[in-house]
Amino acid sequence: MSRASLAKEPKDVAAMFDDVAGRYDVTNDVLSLGQDRLWRRAVHEAVGARAGERVLDIAAGTGTSSEPFADHGVCVVPADFSLGMLRVGKQRRPDLPFTAADAMRLPFADDAFDAVTMSFGLRNVADVDAALGEFLRLTRPGGRLVICEFSHPTNRAFRKVYTEYLMRSLPPVARRVSSDPESYVYLAESIMAWPAQRELAERVRAAGWTDVAWRNLTGGIVALHRATAPSGG
Repeated sequence: MSRASLAKEPKDVAAMFDDVAGRYDVTNDVLSLGQDRLWRRAVHEAVGARAGERVLDIAAGTGTSSEPFADHGVCVVPADFSLGMLRVGKQRRPDLPFTAADAMRLPFADDAFDAVTMSFGLRNVADVDAALGEFLRLTRPGGRLVICEFSHPTNRAFRKVYTEYLMRSLPPVARRVSSDPESYVYLAESIMAWPAQRELAERVRAAGWTDVAWRNLTGGIVALHRATAPSGG
């Protein structure tokens, strides 16, 4: 078993995801009560990629977030720094170009993509601002950014129930369904430590993105942040 600390050493985080890769998708489905499928659909719709466009799906894990793009004729590149996740994904979808990549130092040319998306991965990056800058570098002018990440429920009563679930209920459920339940203790702690919607939007804007906006999903458990790369001229 391995568990990353909130200091987020990249090698520790990658090792943690390597450990859970085999049952990662099943565990997420159980722990989210099936909401993860709705969140993936919302990401696909928010990116709005057309057939033939190029999309980078960073922190793609086993590729479940990339599949809707590929199935609609989009040239999607699933990338992740966990080799274990990439191996599981390649077994499932050998047609997808899974790529080993660190969000802070991406191995792609400037303006290489029409859109960049990241679902539930920004929280695990050691330097969030560096990653947001990298995303901007490789997005063409006028291209899109869509980040789906855990956030802060907006209703106070609901937030209390959700916090109780995260800190008390999630770990025992993870022990029953996950190959590495300690990793899901980190998951709960990292969600609690993550900034709220407005603060993350300000960081996206500070990285140079324009038209920054967000909308809440599932009462704010998750927030979908959108932004545009500045147009040239």
